Amino acid sequence: MKPLPHRYEAHLTGGPSGYAHVSSAGVPVLRTAAPADFDGPGDAWSPEQLLLASVQSCYLFTLRAVAHASQLEFLELELKAEGIVDRQAGITRFTEIALRPSLSVPPGTDPARVQAVLDKTQRACLVSASLSTAVHVEPDIRVMATAATVP
Repeated sequence: MKPLPHRYEAHLTGGPSGYAHVSSAGVPVLRTAAPADFDGPGDAWSPEQLLLASVQSCYLFTLRAVAHASQLEFLELELKAEGIVDRQAGITRFTEIALRPSLSVPPGTDPARVQAVLDKTQRACLVSASLSTAVHVEPDIRVMATAATVP
C-alpha cells in the first residue's frame, strides 16, 4: 500500500433531466440515473446501487488483504447486499445495510478461524467504516468438498 493520505477524484456530467455520466481517469464511464423508486428510469446505476457496490467491493478487497495476512485460503466470495432507505429523524437516508457473504473455503479449514477473519474484515473495511449507517454482516461459510476422482 502506498503511504497515506490517498486522493481520489471523480467527475460527473449531467443536465436538468435524464442520465448523468461519472468518469475518472483510467476507468470506464458509468451511466447513472435516479432509481425507479425516485421516478428514474431504473435502467442505469443509481447512487443507491453504487453505494452498495462500493461497500461490497471494499469488503472483498479488504477480505483479500486480511486473509492473505492471516494465511487463510478462500476459494470464492459471493456477496449479496441489501440497503434499506427510509426516513429517519426527518431525513431520507440509508437506515440499514446488510451484507450476506457466502465464503467458500477448502476442506479442513477451521470455521472459527474463518469467522475471525470475517470479523476483522468487517472492522477494517474503509467504506463501511466511513458510513454513519451500520453495516451488518451475515456470513455463510461453505467448506467445499474435495473433488471426486475420475477413474
